[in-house]
Amino acid sequence: MSLMARPKEQAARRQELVAAAGRAIVERGVRGLRVKDVAAQAGISAGLVSYYYPDLGDLLVDVHEHSVDRFYWSRMRQVEGVPDSPGRLRALAGGGLPSGPDDELCLMLYELHLHAARDRTHAALMTSLFDREVSLYVMVLQQGEAAGELVLAAPALDVATNAVALEDAYGLHIVARNTRVDPRRARVLLLSYLAQATGADLGSGDELASSARTTPRDAQG
Repeated sequence: MSLMARPKEQAARRQELVAAAGRAIVERGVRGLRVKDVAAQAGISAGLVSYYYPDLGDLLVDVHEHSVDRFYWSRMRQVEGVPDSPGRLRALAGGGLPSGPDDELCLMLYELHLHAARDRTHAALMTSLFDREVSLYVMVLQQGEAAGELVLAAPALDVATNAVALEDAYGLHIVARNTRVDPRRARVLLLSYLAQATGADLGSGDELASSARTTPRDAQG
């Protein structure tokens, strides 16, 4: 029995270290990250961290993969059950931006995405998230067009790509504490673009602000 349980225990320990490394990245950034920082967050010795992750780079890859999955599936859950295409677009616009400058998951992703400039594995993960988010928008846009709820001013792929790029750009300003771009302002501007690109009535800025996620992503597993 103990031999059968060991792989599960190792997997659980790795998950704990991924979570601890994520917290350490939020606190210190990727460049300043050390094994002892992860150990402190996990409440274990640095030697035990190195036992599971002899190469800190491998741990960073696992953190990035986990963060990408969390972010994407949180967005997918937000559109599930929404009955109409304008409503799904509002949900997407409300869920693709940081909730504020202290949004831990978004902070992790921006830190790790910046790491992509020097590492092809991280670049591939960044590209994967972008492609998955674009595909989610494309799905909503094409469904809305087929249902006669949306009239697209450009191909669905172009509208979706612009929407995700705007989210990423505004999100960077939000986490960087640019006082000219707060979450509500960014959502209003993103919604304005989507309304023009789809011909849909997507509601007022106040309505959009109220449609933002109710459960912060940094609190999800």
